Amino acid sequence: MTRPIGYITNPLVRHSAERDPDALAHAAANPETALVLLAGDLPILTSGEPGSGLLPVSTLDRLQAHKEQVFLGTLQDRPVIATLADAETAERFRDDPAYMVSDLRSIAVRGLVPAEELGILAMAKSILDWHNRHRFCANCGAPTQSAQAGFRRDCASCGAQHFPRTDPVVIMLITRGDKCLMGRQARFAEKMYSCLAGFLEPGETIEDAVRRETFEEAGIRVGTVRYLASQPWPFPANIMIGCVGEALTEEIDFDREELEDARWFTKDDVRRMLEGRHEDFAAPVPIAIANLLLQEWVKD
Repeated sequence: MTRPIGYITNPLVRHSAERDPDALAHAAANPETALVLLAGDLPILTSGEPGSGLLPVSTLDRLQAHKEQVFLGTLQDRPVIATLADAETAERFRDDPAYMVSDLRSIAVRGLVPAEELGILAMAKSILDWHNRHRFCANCGAPTQSAQAGFRRDCASCGAQHFPRTDPVVIMLITRGDKCLMGRQARFAEKMYSCLAGFLEPGETIEDAVRRETFEEAGIRVGTVRYLASQPWPFPANIMIGCVGEALTEEIDFDREELEDARWFTKDDVRRMLEGRHEDFAAPVPIAIANLLLQEWVKD
């Protein structure tokens, strides 16, 4: 790989086969435990160059209350827990020069914490967001309670058990000879084009999802598809499945509700975009798997 992409490194030992109901309580009471604290969806960091998203567990004493807690695992035998506080909590830390408050995307782009912490922050954000959005049983509608150290929610009313979910997304660089297909959405940064992407549907293979999404969004038929790499994308809880596909057709007919534009780019175009030298177009940010797909393509 040309360069590391965001959120892919997570050095935690998850202990997924041995999570017990008391693991979270024991970790929260251990003064050596590290704390990942989110105020709403904003991580609280210690100041520094870089700072850190692993706070001392005593930071919990600054909170008037918190919503959910999860035992994430251990880092070199040090327990790590994640805690969700309300969004207003961020203001208490903004005024303290010992702390920084930022969104997780900016943290990755600006390198505000060591790269190995990004995966831990992504894990914490995704699972805490899941807890926040799944407080009621999908089976009977009754309130659910956190269980299994935060990796399950149980319904006392009907007995259903609910587990955190990850939503798979295919993201693909479609090539034809020395050209590749990219699109632009209105929400993108100025001049930026990126790989097409879409959610994997039930009963669908990764390869078929690549073909379907490319045809739906750009009107291009795709033949051979190969997998390249994946990336956790905690917005809120996706796994980006990076693929390269070979186009069978060339005429673009893009979906104007999905895309603002779609076009073919040459390898020279893409090289200049990646280097920030293109006059008219820009590449995705380096933390994104789309950037990696482009880097690998121009390298071939």
